[in-house]
Formats: sequence, structure tokens, C-alpha cells
Amino acid sequence: MFGFWGFFKRNLENARPKEVAKLDSAVRMGLFGASNIAPSAIIAPAKTHPDVIISAIAARDEGKARSYAKKHGIPVVHSSYQAMLDDPSIDAVYIPLPNGLHYEWAVKALKANKHVLLEKPSTSNHNEAASLFRLPLLNQPNAPVLLEAFHSIFHPAWQRFLSLLDRENVTHVTVIQRIPKGIIGIDDIRFKYDLAGGAMMDFGTYGVALLRQIFASEPIECTDARYTPMPPGHDTKIDYSFSAQWRFPGGADAELEAELRASGGWCFPMLTGGLPRIELPRCVVQHRESLVPDEEASAQGQAHFRTRKVTFWNYVLPGMYHRLDIHDEHTVRNTADNKILKNWTESPYIKAYTELQQGGAEGPVWSSYRYMLEEFVNKVRGRPGSGIWWDAETSIKQMKVIDDAYTKMSLPVRPTSKYL
Repeated sequence: MFGFWGFFKRNLENARPKEVAKLDSAVRMGLFGASNIAPSAIIAPAKTHPDVIISAIAARDEGKARSYAKKHGIPVVHSSYQAMLDDPSIDAVYIPLPNGLHYEWAVKALKANKHVLLEKPSTSNHNEAASLFRLPLLNQPNAPVLLEAFHSIFHPAWQRFLSLLDRENVTHVTVIQRIPKGIIGIDDIRFKYDLAGGAMMDFGTYGVALLRQIFASEPIECTDARYTPMPPGHDTKIDYSFSAQWRFPGGADAELEAELRASGGWCFPMLTGGLPRIELPRCVVQHRESLVPDEEASAQGQAHFRTRKVTFWNYVLPGMYHRLDIHDEHTVRNTADNKILKNWTESPYIKAYTELQQGGAEGPVWSSYRYMLEEFVNKVRGRPGSGIWWDAETSIKQMKVIDDAYTKMSLPVRPTSKYL
């Protein structure tokens, strides 16, 4: 009961937070598009940040923008994206447009000297990413800040997960993530090749980012990648779902499965095969057996070994709910003859919704989007922050991994913007 109440309270407060007093010098942000993601990704988080005000919005449909602005209390509606960039009162913009429009409007925003919080994936392909994140103006004094919005990495649970891993001894990683059928329509922009859609470009980006952070390196190669095509009559260049495998330095391998309209997985599949499939995203990291520092065992001529498995449930939205399951198999052997003297298993779990503050006190319970906004504003203000960041080269390399997977699938890389 307590767990359910914590879940309810945490998510209610993040969805409908109390607005704090704002600084006169607060960063004034403009929104590109009347998007479905903005309320949770930036509007609600901004309410609890004293140094951020959502000041304006622009959308292709001005009438829709006005309705959206009224609903969310946004004071200014601009007639176009360019008009918002021309507004000198706007300091930063949030861009959650279709993937194929990210490059053009991010470049235009940066050239207008606006800080940019850019939804993932940052661009349509690796070439666009390299062009965007290596713009000469980003290396100038007082350059605007550009961040690809991988919000999950900023949450304490993500960082705690990484701390549980022994990278040198990781042998295999499995990542599975599915969105139940019915949440995303078959005609959604995510399934439009010309707008740089596809399962890998959408939900799959989380898994790719997670794998790269687990190994703290880039894959050596994509060893296999397969996709499920769209139903007849739809875009043939789109991956409806996919599975991919990579080999990483040190010989470890990883596999990722993602699906945007998942069904089945229930009992009596003949009857339930068309029902939405509901399961939390999960990542399972398997380690090889490794030696554990143990002075007591060493003093007795023994060696203590551990084989660890770590499972991260719901790494996509850890602020909503997550759990870190640790499964350790311990073995103590006689060093003389390698005889097993003792073995046992430990299976604790961890939840990490807050950061520990100075003195050991717990910090606020924020969504991953709110943690990301904190670091974005820290960077804008030139403050050191937590040190967690998704930098330019990381974004560029992210798109290289995605492009390589599409090539392995024998699908074309998503099309480059005419603005490049």
C-alpha cells in the first residue's frame, strides 16, 4: 500500500507541480510546436524551476498554438517558428518537432543566439549530427548551449545503475523495450521515412544510449540487425520494430529489441495475440565471475568470487517508476586446489528517486526531465552543476551507431535535410 501511495504521490506532483516564484532574470523559453511531449518534458518541470519561464510558443497551425497556450498558461503565441526566433526576449527554445526538422531549426535557433534543448534523436543521421554539433559558432565565447534531450541519464537511478556495474567484466547486455499497441497510431509521423521516422529513431534511441553508457565506449561493429516492415500500404522504408546486436571492446556483446506497437505475450495466444503487450522496458547486464577483495578469505588461503547480474527496470522513465535488481552468486574456493568451500546468493534491489545532498539529506523527488532541465540551466548560466552531461561528440556518435544499424538492416539511412 505504501509503495502504491508513493508511486501515486510522486507522479501526481511531477505532472501537476506547484509553481515556484520566478527570478526577474529567468531564462525565457519558447516552444516549437504544440507537441504532446512538452507538458511532461518542459512545461511541468519549468514550473518548479525558479530560473525558467515558458514564455512563448509557435506552431504550424496558429489556432492550435493559441489553444495550447491558453491551456498551459503560455503568454505569447508567435505566428511562425522564425518569428519566435526573431523575438529578442526569448533566451532558449525547446524543439520537439518531427525528427526530419530537427537539424534545420536547431541550426536556425543557434544562429539566432538561442540556447537549444533538442529532442532526441538530435538529427536524421550522422552527417547532420556532425554538421550541427560542430558548428563553428558553438566554439565561440559565450556560445549558445545545445543539448540533445536524453533526460533519463540525468536521473539518480541511471547513475546508480552505472555505479553497480563492473565494466571490465560485463559479458552480455540485453535491452528490451516495447510500447503497447494502440498508443501510437499506424499513421503517426514516427512511421514516415521522409520525417526520419522508425522504431530505431524513436524508442530505440533510449536503448542505444543505454548500451553506450554501460560500456562507456562505442561498439566495434553492428553484427546483426533485423526489422519488421510496416503493414501493406504503408512506408516500406520504415522499421515497425527491430532487433540489433553489437560487439563492444573487450569481447562483450549486446542486443536490443524495440517495438512501437507491440501485441501478444499473454496466455492463450490464439485468443489474445492481438491484445496490446504490456511490459516495462528492461536492461539486463550479465558479468563474468570475478575476484572479490576479501581479506578474511585471503588470510585463510581462500579466494572469494562473484558473478553479478544487474537488471534495470524502466530506465526510460525512471522518475515514474524504476527498480534495480542485483543478483550476486558468491563462491569461495580453496586457492590450493580450487575446491569450492562455500557458495551463496544475494538478491537485493534498489530504488533511487532522489540525490543525496550535502550532510546526507535527500533532495527533491524530480522527474528525469526536471533533472535534465536543472543541468541545462546550469550550463546556460555557466554553473558547474552535477557534472552529468550529454555532450556534442556523444550525440554525433549516437547517430553513427543508429546509421550503422540501419545499414545492417538493409534499410536506407534517414534522409538528410535540404537545409544542410
